[in-house]
Amino acid sequence: MRHKIEILCIAFIFIMIAGCSESPNPDPRITEYMKNWESMKFDNMYSMLSDKSKKETTKDEFVNKYTAIYDGINARNISIKPVIPKKEPETDRNGNVTYTYIVKMDTLAGPIQYKHKIKMESQEKDNKENWFVNWDHSQIFPGMEKGDKVRVQTNKAKRGEIFDRNGKGLAVNGMAQRIGIVPQDLPGNGDDSKQQLAKELDIEKKRIDKALNASWVKPESFVPIKTIAKDDPRLEKILKIKGISSQSLETRVYPYKEAASHLTGFVQPIMAEELEKLESEGYQSTDVIGKRGLEKFYEKQLRGKSGGTIRIVDKAENEKRVLAKKEAVDGKPVTLNVDMNLQRNLYKQMKKDTGTASAINPLTGEVLALVNSPGFDPNDFVLGIHSSRYQQLEKNSKQPLLNRFAYTFAPGSTFKPITAAIGLETHKLNPNKEVKISGKKWQKDESWDKKFVTRVTEIPSVNVDLEKAMIYSDNIYFAQAALAIGKQEMVKGAEKFGFNEDMPFDLDFENSSLTKEAIDSEGMLADTGYGQGRVEMNILHLGISYTPFINDGDLIAPKLIKEENPKPKVWKENVISPETATRIRSSLVKVVEDERGTGYDPPLEGNMLAGKTGTAELKSKVGEKGKENGWFVAFDQKQPKLLISMMIEDVQDKDGSHYVVPKVKKTFKTYMKEKPLR
Repeated sequence: MRHKIEILCIAFIFIMIAGCSESPNPDPRITEYMKNWESMKFDNMYSMLSDKSKKETTKDEFVNKYTAIYDGINARNISIKPVIPKKEPETDRNGNVTYTYIVKMDTLAGPIQYKHKIKMESQEKDNKENWFVNWDHSQIFPGMEKGDKVRVQTNKAKRGEIFDRNGKGLAVNGMAQRIGIVPQDLPGNGDDSKQQLAKELDIEKKRIDKALNASWVKPESFVPIKTIAKDDPRLEKILKIKGISSQSLETRVYPYKEAASHLTGFVQPIMAEELEKLESEGYQSTDVIGKRGLEKFYEKQLRGKSGGTIRIVDKAENEKRVLAKKEAVDGKPVTLNVDMNLQRNLYKQMKKDTGTASAINPLTGEVLALVNSPGFDPNDFVLGIHSSRYQQLEKNSKQPLLNRFAYTFAPGSTFKPITAAIGLETHKLNPNKEVKISGKKWQKDESWDKKFVTRVTEIPSVNVDLEKAMIYSDNIYFAQAALAIGKQEMVKGAEKFGFNEDMPFDLDFENSSLTKEAIDSEGMLADTGYGQGRVEMNILHLGISYTPFINDGDLIAPKLIKEENPKPKVWKENVISPETATRIRSSLVKVVEDERGTGYDPPLEGNMLAGKTGTAELKSKVGEKGKENGWFVAFDQKQPKLLISMMIEDVQDKDGSHYVVPKVKKTFKTYMKEKPLR
C-alpha cells in the first residue's frame, strides 16, 4: 500500500512539473505586439523583442528608425492585424511559432498593403515563460535588410490659380527671393553687412545673429533670413551688400495686392492644430492652406492632391522595391466674373478713404467687383509677416484687416427706393399725391417727445410727391410713408427683397436685416423708411436689391464664378410689378440726371445714369451729432450692364454722400471708356 502511494505521488509531481513547464498561449502576445505597432508605440514593441533581436538593434535605433520612416511617409490610418489560427500554432524544431499578419496604411504616395510572417520564441524572464518577437528589418517592410533605407520622393501638386473674367491672375503661382547669408562670405566679423541688411529688411540685427548661431549652421551653409517678393524694390540694394545672397523659391503671388486683398485672401503654412484635423485628408506639415477670402472658400478645389514615391534602396542607393507610387493631381483653377480693371478703378477712387464697394451686371447677376479700402498686401502674409508689421495693421484706426464688404451697415437714403416699392405694392403710397410738408423738422405728435425727423435740406415746395421726394431725398416723406405702410407690411416687403435670409452667394456675408422685433416704436419705424433705424444691408445685397427696378420686378441672384453663357438666375420672382419697377426707375433717373437731384453733381456726359444717394448718421442717442457714412448706388439706364454701389465712412466733414457721387461717376466714365462690358 505504501509503495502504491509513493508511485502516485511521484506521478503527480511529474504532472505538475510538466504543467508548469508549458509556455502560455502565444495568441494574446502577438495581438498585444500588433496593437502597439498599430498605435506606433515603438518603445513598447521593443520591450517585446527576443534577446537575440535586441542584440541586433538598440532601443534607440529601433524606435528612431520606425519613427523616422513612418513620419517620412506620412503614415496614417494604420491597421496591423495578426491572423489568429483556430488552433494554437505548432512550434518548429527551434521552438518558434510563426504568425501571418496583414498591414494596411495610407501614405503620401497612396495606400500600402501587404501580408508578412513573424516568428516568436518562448523565453524565461523573471522566472516566467513568455513569448517574444524574433525581429528583423523585413518587419518594417517586406524585402528590407540591414543597411537598407526607405526613400521618399514627394511630388507636390500645384495649387490652382484664381483668374478674373479676362484671364488676369489674382492669385498665381510665382517666385520669391529668399534672402540669406553664407557665413564664410561675410567680410571681417560681418557686423557691417548684418547692420545694413537689418536696416533694409526692417528687422533687428539680433534676429540675424540668432539665425547664424543655430547649431546646424556651418561656414558654407546658406542661412535664410527673410523671404521677399521677386519685384521688391529693395532687392537690388540688398544684393549689393557684401556677403548677402538669395535663392529663388516657389510661392503664392497676389499681383493686385491691396486692391483685391479681401477678395483673394491669402495662404499660409498649415498650423499644427489644423494638421491634426486635416491629416486624414492628405495634408502634410509642409503644405499651405487658404486662410481668408477666395483662397479659404475654394480650398478644396484649389489645393490639389500631392503625390509621391516610396522606395526601398540598398546601401549604394540602388532601388530594390517600390512600395507605393501616386501621381500628383494639380488643383483646379477658379475663374471669376470679377473684372480687375473695374476692381482696380474702384479701389483707386477709394484708396484714401475707408469704405467698401461692389459692382454687378444687374441683368445677369455677375459680380464684377468687391472692394475694401483700405486693403493690405496679401503677399506679406505668404512670405512671413513680421510681428511689428502685423501689429501696425491691427492698430491702424482704419482697420485694413476688416472685410467691410461682408458686413452690414445702415444704408441711409439708398433704402428709400425699397420703401417706395413696398408702399406702391401695398397700395399705402399714392405716387401722385402731393403731401404737404413744411419746414426742416417734423414730428408726428407730442408722444414722440424729443423725437424729430429732419430733412437734409429744406425743400423749395411744400407739396411733395414721390418723384420730388426721391429727387430731393426727403426724409420726412419716406418716414411718413413707412408709418402708412406699417411695421408688419414693411418687414414683409423687405423680405421679398431678400432681407433676413442668406444671400445665395459663394462667399459668407452677414445677412441684410429688418425684423419686427427691431422696430420697437413708431419713431423707429419712421427712421426705417429712410434707411436708418434698425435696417442693415451689406454692400453687395444693396446693389442686388436694385435689380427688380431694372428686370421688371425680378430680384437677380449674385454670381461670382464665370460661366460660358451667363444667364440670369432669379433669386426671387415678381418682387414688385413691372409698373412699380418702371416708376421707381424713372424717379432714380431724375435723382442723377435732373439738376435738382442729389446725385446730379457732377454731370456725366455720354451716360444716362440712374441711382440714389444716401447718408447714414451713426449715433448712440437722440440729439447727438454722430459720424456719417456716405452712399451712392448707380446704374447705366440706357445699357444697364453695370451697377455700382459704394459706401465711404466718415463723410460728415466731406459734404456727405456728395463726396461719394463723383467717385462712382469717375469709375463709370473710366471703365466704360477703357472697355465697355460685354
